[in-house]
Amino acid sequence: MKEQIQDALAQLRTTIQDARSMPMSASAVVNRADVLAQIDELEAAVHDTLSQASEVVGDRDAVVAEGQSEADEILRNAREEADKLVSDTDVYKVAQQRADEVTAQAVTDAEQLRRETDEYVESTLANFEVTLDKTLQSVRRGLARLTEGHTQGLADDSDVADMSLPDHLHRGRPASVEDDPETVVGS
Repeated sequence: MKEQIQDALAQLRTTIQDARSMPMSASAVVNRADVLAQIDELEAAVHDTLSQASEVVGDRDAVVAEGQSEADEILRNAREEADKLVSDTDVYKVAQQRADEVTAQAVTDAEQLRRETDEYVESTLANFEVTLDKTLQSVRRGLARLTEGHTQGLADDSDVADMSLPDHLHRGRPASVEDDPETVVGS
């Protein structure tokens, strides 16, 4: 198309250069029909070229989009292949094996710690139970001494409510004892 336009322009130039000059003027006489025919040829060539250019520009977006799609696909395939190659390497396999070993050891350590914690709590609670039992027995003995013994023995607390405390442990103390803020008053 470019050659067709260049040829039409060259013919038009030749027609004007070869035109008969007017005496004493820069004007020339040209055949109007020839020049208009050459301009029509030039116009048709330019129109064809512009139409083709418009088609190319219109197709350009589709071609670019298709090229981008192909490029994306190539990159995706390359990444998948790279991932596959990395996962197949010895380094990856060794690292995965080591990670599995560390995980298994952590699970074992956690289970052992849980067992040891349970044993410690159980032991502590058992000791606490023994201490509480001894304390309860001491309290019962103390109450028995204060009340001069239970009517049914130390192991049974059913008669604690029926016990009578000595007079000095009742609220009805002398005024001097009741007025002392540091004196503990029993019920």
